[in-house]
Amino acid sequence: MGGIGSGRHRGAKATPSDYRSIDVRRWNRDGWLAPHQSFVCQWSRQGEVVSAIHVRTEPDQVILTYRHRSGSEDWKDESYSVYLDWTACNLGGKRPWFLCPAYGCDRRVAILYGGGIFACRHCYQLAYPSQRKTDYDRMAWRADRIRDKLGWEPGCLNGPGEKPKGMHWSTFERLTAQHDAFVQASLARIAARFSLPNPW
Repeated sequence: MGGIGSGRHRGAKATPSDYRSIDVRRWNRDGWLAPHQSFVCQWSRQGEVVSAIHVRTEPDQVILTYRHRSGSEDWKDESYSVYLDWTACNLGGKRPWFLCPAYGCDRRVAILYGGGIFACRHCYQLAYPSQRKTDYDRMAWRADRIRDKLGWEPGCLNGPGEKPKGMHWSTFERLTAQHDAFVQASLARIAARFSLPNPW
């Protein structure tokens, strides 16, 4: 696993899916945050374990222990604390958060991503996949989401389908109008991007 600023991902920003992650909400749901216990968190590929960290819990912190390396560098041992913060929920109970352990950060986050250390997506400058889409991709994606709601064939160039059984006509007409607007916006942006005649 590469570290912060290791240059592992050049060009387009990496996304959270490019990194292994730990989620404090899942650990809490599974009862793993109770103090004075330990467990192993593993990641597999095609049924084979490719990475693992050992976790020990103490009051309001977890201690992560693992080995990592970047490229052909030697393996390096890591062991450090990630502190927890708890906030009250509106309907009772408390919600846990990780405090990002990267130097100078301390953001309260639900998920940490593994590089040289586990840190928040801000520290790794991770973009969500939607942030890597072009503007016309985003318009087409939004049109496709509406097509999915309507039960139409995916792909905004496939033309409209029928009104789903049981859907009110007003809802169908509103969704169809939104779909058509997104398709037109996508095609207009494609035309502008590649200097093509505007189809609309």
